[in-house]
Amino acid sequence: MASIITVSGLTKSYASGFQALKGVDLEIEEGEIFALLGPNGAGKTTMISIICGNVRATGGSVTVAGHDIVRDYRGSRSAIGLVPQELHTDAFERVIDTVTFSRGLFGKPRNDAYIEKILRDLSLWDKRHSKILELSGGMKRRVMIAKALSHEPRVLFLDEPTAGVDVELRRDMWKLIGELRQTGVTIILTTHYIEEAEEMADRVGVIDKGELILVEEKTVLMKKLGRKTLTVVLAEPLAAVPPELAEWQVALKADGHEIEYEFDTRAERTGVSSLLRRLGDLGIGYKDLNTQQSSLEDIFVSLVHQEKAA
Repeated sequence: MASIITVSGLTKSYASGFQALKGVDLEIEEGEIFALLGPNGAGKTTMISIICGNVRATGGSVTVAGHDIVRDYRGSRSAIGLVPQELHTDAFERVIDTVTFSRGLFGKPRNDAYIEKILRDLSLWDKRHSKILELSGGMKRRVMIAKALSHEPRVLFLDEPTAGVDVELRRDMWKLIGELRQTGVTIILTTHYIEEAEEMADRVGVIDKGELILVEEKTVLMKKLGRKTLTVVLAEPLAAVPPELAEWQVALKADGHEIEYEFDTRAERTGVSSLLRRLGDLGIGYKDLNTQQSSLEDIFVSLVHQEKAA
């Protein structure tokens, strides 16, 4: 699939000597949902701000839809819709007016039908004549998304899109993002809610201390780095782990009623099957099995911890 965003050797340094970005290389494929994860201060917002033309890079290059962000700022910026982390809008404007005005800023001809569709999709149509100051925080966030979509961008950046939004509105936004992807819009989101990336993203990038430490398809990442825990509910409790099970490093739980075995997903077949065979050889019966896989959050925490320890 063709890349719609190409980031090459991107750096950002400040007069204080702080390096916010350190030679970041990244390709974003057209039509995908890409989640950029990282702790506070990792460089997520800085990178988005540079790509969107709001911050000037110290070094490197970025192209968006074939337009260099420096040499062809207008071309690149017109391809981008940005929903910033902070809410910036005129509190005394009516919803429909501010969204319509945003479309005009990009030189797009008036299209009342399109504006109505955006507002309906975002459940804002009934609020179209309301002043923004009258809206809740979640509805204001929806207005920001409507403004970002008003000029029909090919790429949508969502910087912490559901910050301050309740669970119901968050689910609605996830649904909207999925629908946008179906129309061909490329979506890049940063988030502290790891479940958002787990729910929606095709690929995940992890950034820490200004360096992109990993970019991987979500399913592949979870398969490669995720771990599983097998819980064996025993027919009869054990007082201690038999020495014959030492190689599996199992642990007794629930007062000896359960054996817990943690394993790498790559060793799933051999590890689990051989453990169960050994239990049978030892005459240890069991009445239930339960397997849990590590979440994307577990993997993310592990990756950042490894990077800090390196």
